[in-house]
Amino acid sequence: MNLRVVGANLVVSIKIFYREKTAMFFTTTFPILLILVFGTIFMDRDKVSFNLCVQDLDQTETSAEIAKTLALTGKFKITRVDPAIDATQYAKNNKVNIVLIIPKDYERSYTQYLQFDDPNAFVTITYVYDPSSSSVVAKMQILDMVFARMNQGLSGKPSFVRTAEISIHTREYRFVEFFIPGIIAMAVMTASLFGTVNVNTELRQKGIIRKLSTTPITHTDWILSNILYQFILAVISTTAMLVVSYAVFDVKLRINAWLPLFIVLDVFTFVGIGMILTRIVKEAQSATAAANAIMFPMMFLSGSFFPLEMMPGFLQKFARTLPLYYVNEGLRASMVFNDNLTALSYSAIIGTFAAMVFIVGIMATKWEEGT
Repeated sequence: MNLRVVGANLVVSIKIFYREKTAMFFTTTFPILLILVFGTIFMDRDKVSFNLCVQDLDQTETSAEIAKTLALTGKFKITRVDPAIDATQYAKNNKVNIVLIIPKDYERSYTQYLQFDDPNAFVTITYVYDPSSSSVVAKMQILDMVFARMNQGLSGKPSFVRTAEISIHTREYRFVEFFIPGIIAMAVMTASLFGTVNVNTELRQKGIIRKLSTTPITHTDWILSNILYQFILAVISTTAMLVVSYAVFDVKLRINAWLPLFIVLDVFTFVGIGMILTRIVKEAQSATAAANAIMFPMMFLSGSFFPLEMMPGFLQKFARTLPLYYVNEGLRASMVFNDNLTALSYSAIIGTFAAMVFIVGIMATKWEEGT
């Protein structure tokens, strides 16, 4: 081993990296960005506060103490729900994952329980919940602990507060059925973004794209062929994931026209972003680093792995500006809930964004400059 040769080659590599200013920026900034994002999300997990909707059907001072007690735990931000509203429909319309219902005659039963030692005096507090949300389990566990402490405070007597659960859906769902659409959207995004960035930057650096301008292939033909290639890869990847999901987990997902539509929109969106990146960032190493800086925060902030509710409020608002969020939710609306209206609204949003970035990407791609 010749240490002099090793050292000289190392110096060359460092100089090349130093000259690629964009690569230096994204290489140092990307891990810092991840630390800031996930540090903000998971910082002080014990202090995390959930939104909780409470519907008080009794409307008495005694029943109002329930909401006050829950708020004092520091775990919940209470939202009052009008007693005249149907709780299940409210949860569906407002995309709320749990509504706690305090029953009518709560105060009367509580008085009877304390003053007359009636063992048959108890109340049932109902959780109307959405099983598709992974955070709803944590909420119900906290609520159960609060009510258990309340019952312990009435020592020597049977439990006064009991709970019941009612799903907002007519059929039972498993979390894996909500997880798979998010993984499909993420996989298509990753393949489309990196496929475009890697191929375009490599061919440009080798001068191949510039040479293509002297052949019969047109600018439009080149872009269309790349789009079709990414779509074929997306179909293969999605099919493989669905086959494994049905075979291993026996999922019950609806396969309809919305699935290929969202895949197409997903491909167009991130191919467009990839074309813009390869125009802005010239070097292949820099372009890959830039794609990573875009992809990873979007992957984790768009609800593919965990619910937005676990994030701070400002990150939740930011997440709803990300295109992957609308692909995730659109696929879940169509594949899990068969909610065509919601799927239509999300497809319109992501479709508009896809058209914008794709047009900008086409305008940014020029034969004569080899980009």
